[in-house]
Amino acid sequence: MENNKQRCENCINFRKVVMIGCGFVGAASAFSLMESGLFTEMVMIDANRERAEGEALDISHGVPFARPMKIYAGDYDDIEGASLIIITAGANQQPGETRLDLVKKNVEIFKSIIPEISKRNFNGIMLIVSNPVDILTYTALKLSGLPKNRVIGSGTVLDTARLKYEIGKHLDVDSRSVQAFIIGEHGDSEIAAWSCANVAGIALSDFCEMRGHYDDHDKANQRIALDVKNSAYEIISKKKATYYGIAMSVKRICEAIVRDEKSVLPVSSLMCGEYGLEDVVLSMPSVVGKNGLEAHVPISLSQEEIEKLHDSADTLKGILKQNGL
Repeated sequence: MENNKQRCENCINFRKVVMIGCGFVGAASAFSLMESGLFTEMVMIDANRERAEGEALDISHGVPFARPMKIYAGDYDDIEGASLIIITAGANQQPGETRLDLVKKNVEIFKSIIPEISKRNFNGIMLIVSNPVDILTYTALKLSGLPKNRVIGSGTVLDTARLKYEIGKHLDVDSRSVQAFIIGEHGDSEIAAWSCANVAGIALSDFCEMRGHYDDHDKANQRIALDVKNSAYEIISKKKATYYGIAMSVKRICEAIVRDEKSVLPVSSLMCGEYGLEDVVLSMPSVVGKNGLEAHVPISLSQEEIEKLHDSADTLKGILKQNGL
């Protein structure tokens, strides 16, 4: 058994990544990964071959300013040996449209992509970025038959970064010192887990008072959570798409996997009894390393937050049922 596992690991090239989907998000993510120096080979696949070729060529011209890397347009036969497949393919969210409105269109797209991956010898991690990410991660998991630890979504990694940014701005403190999570759906039912939020280990309410904020903390939290939830809609209304923030989130998740960092990130993954949740994919803080998702982290939540988490799960389960998933 150990020898089989070793042979499987030996056939993985941890410096090779595949990007499926070369739209705004895929191209921005590919550019971010090129700059990161994490990989030495990147395959770009798109239904529009010329689009993939154009993006690969354009991004390749930045290699002299970064690190040596082979970037090229390819097809599904080129995925063999890759440590990561990142899927950003799908219809874009339009102004006034929710992430869940994209379900039917993007599930059909995934029904054409995932079986192609399954036909090849792929032993790495599948990272889903397309929206609605929770529904599509569940779809990819069921269609691929891969172990649950090897199919994860970008989840609320970006939402959490937005939350940290807004808290940092509110308190005039480095957002990297903020510890806080958005959990649940990457979408309208997401939850800001205020119960465990802190700055440098100091409870958020105490830190607020240290910074001269003696007003209603709950009111400030509600405003910040609403700003985070609506930020994608605001960006889409102004520039038609969001891609830089999610590209940085993709890079951060890839870092945790390729470097086997065991970092705690709120990726989207299958729940198997945690918080009483079963057979639904959503985001909770998780240990992420070279094997993908290694463990869920049991953060402290209030009863109200747990109830909201179940409501978020019920929303997602309802969408899955409507779409026969």
